[in-house]
Amino acid sequence: MNNIDINKILCEGEKYLGKDVTVAGWVRTARDSKNMAFLALNDGTSLKHLQLVIDKANYVGELSAFMKNGVSLLANGRVVTAMKEGEFELNVKSLELLGDCPADYPLQKKYHSMEFLRTIPELRVRTNTFNAMLRVRSKLSFAIHRFFQQEGFIYVHTPIITGSDCEGAGEIFRVTTNTYADAKTAKDEAEYLARDFFRRKAGLTVSGQLEGEVAAMAMGKIYTFGPTFRAENSNTPRHAAEFWQVEPEVAFAKLPDIIKIAERMIKFVISAVLEECKEELAFFERTFEEGLVKKLEAVVNSDFKVLEYSEAIEILKNSGQQFQYPVEWGLDMQSEHERYITEKVFNKPVFVINYPKKIKSFYMKQNDDGLTVAATDLLVPGVGEIIGCSEREADYDKLIQAMNERHMNLDDYKGYLNLRKYGSVPHSGFGLGLERILMYVTGINNIRDVQLYSRTAGDLM
Repeated sequence: MNNIDINKILCEGEKYLGKDVTVAGWVRTARDSKNMAFLALNDGTSLKHLQLVIDKANYVGELSAFMKNGVSLLANGRVVTAMKEGEFELNVKSLELLGDCPADYPLQKKYHSMEFLRTIPELRVRTNTFNAMLRVRSKLSFAIHRFFQQEGFIYVHTPIITGSDCEGAGEIFRVTTNTYADAKTAKDEAEYLARDFFRRKAGLTVSGQLEGEVAAMAMGKIYTFGPTFRAENSNTPRHAAEFWQVEPEVAFAKLPDIIKIAERMIKFVISAVLEECKEELAFFERTFEEGLVKKLEAVVNSDFKVLEYSEAIEILKNSGQQFQYPVEWGLDMQSEHERYITEKVFNKPVFVINYPKKIKSFYMKQNDDGLTVAATDLLVPGVGEIIGCSEREADYDKLIQAMNERHMNLDDYKGYLNLRKYGSVPHSGFGLGLERILMYVTGINNIRDVQLYSRTAGDLM
């Protein structure tokens, strides 16, 4: 079909003005009157719809089949100027039905809650919200790639199936070809694993970091960007079992160096969204978060604060606030604490550094005080943490000690430990969940609504 993208007509209408064109799409709304009929058509190339104007005096044929929400059609007509200055519409000459839509089509012209839309993931993408979200997600993803490519990073693809648990927390999805019968008939774990595909325990990756460090030890600056998985039975609006994550690793970089890279990246990608997604951000500001654009502009124009964890705890303890969760040195900060620091105290993004080692992962560099690690979380107003970052432990003996304290199986990490034996160097990296930053730039407050299909406990549609 030789049809033209609707976005081209809306944005380059002067080019097509007075010409006959063919467009295809789905009817979002239909309006009928005695002499005229109007259809709002969307093909996914634009958040805005193209208005089709049908003069019944000149149109030959029956219109009823086209006057239904959800039908797909092909329309031929002449591009003309619309009543609103600078906009264009199509005076229809002919219509062809591509796909009919029955009366029980769930997306009628009325308000639909996000909870309801989650029950029809195959159709919710046709709403303005998901049209705009997926468009921003695309631009945001490309901006992430663009930043790291411009900074000289090598893009690597780390394994999805792995034999190690990066975070050491055990929250991994097991990968196996064994059946329930294998589990019943195997005399012990060794026999069960001997029957399995990899002959050992395997799972879906929780992070590409460990393999990313391998690449960085040869290539210097790398990043990986792909799906990660957490078998975390959490039903909060911020957690999902499957999500996309960007993870750079930089050789010869200490914590202050990676902090600077993280700040530049956040400012770069938010600037890109502000520049390239004006229409979508205006939509999200109207429907999800008042003041969204100003919030994002403030991030771009701020000098991010660097704050010691110990100082952050003292600020919270002396705040006079009644927090739901306790505030004590040695405990991890909760979202309410993070938001207080960023919104009430500094009113800008904050890197909290040097966390207690007992609440952080085994791979983080141990500081000389013996109590803390060279780690940081980037906290932003409105959400809290969006980046987890650290300098990695480059000392072989210290890394072994940290792993033993957590009762980890060293055989699962033999290759990772070898990096500390053969030419170890200081190196650092961070992880940024794509859905987290997408929630931040759109104002959508539930991770289930920034994914094509959400993957949470009990949810596999």
